[in-house]
Amino acid sequence: MFYDHQAIERKWQKIWNERQTFRAAEPNETEKPKFYALDMFPYPSGAGLHVGHPLGYIASDIYARFKRHQGYNVLHPIGYDSFGLPAEQYAIQTGQHPAITTEENAARYEEQLRRIGFSFDWSRELKTSDPAYYKWTQWIFVQLFHSWYDFETDKAEPISTLVNHFQKFGTENLNAAQTDALNFSAEEWNNASEADQQDILLNYRLAYRAETTVNWCPALGTVLANDEVKDGKSERGGHSVFQKKMMQWSMRISAYSERLLNGLENLDWPQPLKDSQEYWIGKSVGASIKFEIQNSKFEVSQNEKSTVEIFTTRPDTIFGATFMVLAPEHPLVEELTTDDQKAEVENYTEETSKKSERERMADVKNVSGAFTGSYAVHPFTGKALPIFISDYVLMGYGTGAVMAVPAHDERDHRFAKKFGLEIINVIEHDGDVQEESYDSKDSVCVNSEFLNGLNYNDAKIKILEKIEALGIGKGMTNYRQRDAIFSRQRYWGEPVPVYFKDGLPYTLPESALPLELPEVEKYLPTEDGEPPLGNAKNWAWDEANEKVVESQLIDNEKVFPIELSTMPGWAGSSWYFLRYMDPRNDGYFCQKEKSDYWGQVDLYIGGSEHATGHLLYSRFWNMFLKDRGFIAQEEPFQKLINQGMILGMSAFVFRIEGTNKFVSKNLAKDYQTQKIHADVSLLKGATDELDVELFRNWRPEFADAEFILDDEKYLVEREVEKMSKSKYNVVNPDDICDEYGADCLRLYEMFLGPLEQSKPWNTQGLSGVYGFLKKFYNLYYNGDEFSVSDEAPTKAELKVLHTLIKRFTYDIEHFSFNTSVSQFMIAVNELQKLKCNKRQILEPLAVLISPYAPHICEELWEKLGHETSVDFAAFPELNEAFLVEDEFEYPVSFNGKMRFKLALPTGMEPQDVEKAALADERVLAQLAGNTPKKVIVVKDKIVNIVH
Repeated sequence: MFYDHQAIERKWQKIWNERQTFRAAEPNETEKPKFYALDMFPYPSGAGLHVGHPLGYIASDIYARFKRHQGYNVLHPIGYDSFGLPAEQYAIQTGQHPAITTEENAARYEEQLRRIGFSFDWSRELKTSDPAYYKWTQWIFVQLFHSWYDFETDKAEPISTLVNHFQKFGTENLNAAQTDALNFSAEEWNNASEADQQDILLNYRLAYRAETTVNWCPALGTVLANDEVKDGKSERGGHSVFQKKMMQWSMRISAYSERLLNGLENLDWPQPLKDSQEYWIGKSVGASIKFEIQNSKFEVSQNEKSTVEIFTTRPDTIFGATFMVLAPEHPLVEELTTDDQKAEVENYTEETSKKSERERMADVKNVSGAFTGSYAVHPFTGKALPIFISDYVLMGYGTGAVMAVPAHDERDHRFAKKFGLEIINVIEHDGDVQEESYDSKDSVCVNSEFLNGLNYNDAKIKILEKIEALGIGKGMTNYRQRDAIFSRQRYWGEPVPVYFKDGLPYTLPESALPLELPEVEKYLPTEDGEPPLGNAKNWAWDEANEKVVESQLIDNEKVFPIELSTMPGWAGSSWYFLRYMDPRNDGYFCQKEKSDYWGQVDLYIGGSEHATGHLLYSRFWNMFLKDRGFIAQEEPFQKLINQGMILGMSAFVFRIEGTNKFVSKNLAKDYQTQKIHADVSLLKGATDELDVELFRNWRPEFADAEFILDDEKYLVEREVEKMSKSKYNVVNPDDICDEYGADCLRLYEMFLGPLEQSKPWNTQGLSGVYGFLKKFYNLYYNGDEFSVSDEAPTKAELKVLHTLIKRFTYDIEHFSFNTSVSQFMIAVNELQKLKCNKRQILEPLAVLISPYAPHICEELWEKLGHETSVDFAAFPELNEAFLVEDEFEYPVSFNGKMRFKLALPTGMEPQDVEKAALADERVLAQLAGNTPKKVIVVKDKIVNIVH
């Protein structure tokens, strides 16, 4: 029977859509247990999908379909992370509103995703740029703004409880996450003006405004996240990026560092991903120590001394400190710099601003710096320690200042060598100090009157006691993780629902949400350098009437300016998994009954590039929402899998240097040539032969190209690279669906190799999988007639089926999808040889293959007489009895050389096996009338005849 994949797939995609086959039941509609499968939020780019994009979606879809077979109510939703810089840049270039291009791109993605046959619940589709969605992103921001973190209860609390504490006790007995350490009495709080109180509260809010060092890109007119910067350039456009201090919104994620770290223990995530999060959080236990500044020009109170506070994980090495190093952006640098060092310090600071934090952290070999001209006083020896600045110290880690111990820290050692500074070894080692001995914890401390001979732990305890007794420091736990910058100077993002009165932020009332993006004439910053929203004509808040009004009405008495920055790209993607649970609720972000039912995401699949940013922010927002009682679960994603990449098979042509002549691959060695990428779509079918006419028409510079052929063909060189438009190796899944079908695409992507590994794409391999599908389809036909028998299956047929059930069950529990596809092929081949057309075999076979190839299985399921979707058929039960062998084929050897196999019933006693073997005609022929000297039988293993 002809397998018409196009007609079958169109038919079932239409039926699924009309019947809403994969709509997840609401909690009050079902008694089934739940299963929540989720793919990481895609960004809908104008290029659409290439064959590398669906890899993770196919895996999650297979698993979601399997869980339906097991009787679960499955939530498998999809949506789009539709705010972002690419759409805005396109708007700047073309003048087209980002909403238009975003809508077009999302529609294109949906068309492609539907065509591949994903069992998404399309009724829950989301876009982060939809005001009905970002209303609740803004609502969560408001909740964060009106919350603080209490380390006593170890959770976020309403800001009203903090105000109540201030009214009664001031800052006494307050253990809160805060920007700066404040100290005031209840009386001082109660007598403070509203403006002063609001300013104080910003020091504690979980969403707050503060001056922060950011990645500033002048060409794009916006702040960039660390992962949007590479080698000091913007990832988009390659523009220069500088470190700059700006007033920005931030999220106090640092308050959750310990919980984010501890929570990893109970998550079923890849260990490298957990390691990345642990490193990013960067917990360090040590001490903060204040060093007095010599001859300081600081303005300090009469009872205080001017100091620089440092953080160290090795306070026991303090006697080896010979200088201090501050981050170039440290707020005290200007005060510390003497007049004769000013030019050098300013030049160095400017150069450092061109590097991202990642670059500074990664460059461990090269050290540089500048001397401030000032000195600190060693608290124990009284020595003067020169104070430098260097880019290897980061403002975001610790206090932004370190005591340098060059004998026991690699970078300090390199710095001391470069600037000719003193190196004092305070730890006893075997032999000379080597790089690998830095920070040794097996060392013995010497060179001080009270640390001599102590090991690392004892020395650390004793020096901490001394530091605290002197009142110059204390034990401290530090985290590398900084608060997350939460504002971008862009247009295409969620507006921040805040207006400013007396220069201080106030949130809009919840009734005013969503605060929708206004229309602007242009998407660039204003002439005054303000963000694009500064171009809006209606962007002011009428406080009395609670509505947005014309910007020209701002009088700062009744009408106030609205925040001009928008939220970052990660805002909407930090909670989308919750909105899928209740996507059409206009009155609440997620009804608690529904969030309690769906709980955590049971299976989350996505790329490893989100190991820190997205996953940390999502965990942080989830923990916060749990703290405030809006949801019940601490963590959002229980099991997470990082899929590998599908790599492109690039094509290269060889141009003879200085000409427009191209020589075929096998002849290129005879010429001086230049390798050039050619679009893989220019190849003839699934071959390495270039269509030279298509190549000439591809780009104008190749219109008059000449070709030196090999056997009348031009062959290209193939090479595996990352699939990318710039390498012209992108394969459009639509083309694959046209020629081979979506089921073939799904099976082939899983067949390529283990899900977590990267693997090369080769279109030529599709023909083998397509052949399997045709063979599978024709098991159910006799010629052109659908023909399935109700006759009882044979033992051999049952063995094939139950071998497959066992393999499938093991594979899917271990996410080994590629080995299941191999087993499908083996099973179909064996059933074909057995000429099996038995219903008791072919019905469960269709169920087993349906998660991978749903369209063809739906068609066969209907042909088998079923009116409901194959997706909800019960998963076949394994019966191990059908796998027990009735016979064993003994390898029969003569003098150790195997000649043939002898089939005998399993379990025969050795003496019976020997009798049966010696009676076999092949054995008699081999012995040629001779009597064997010895017959060795190992039960159900071997027969060896010595003669």
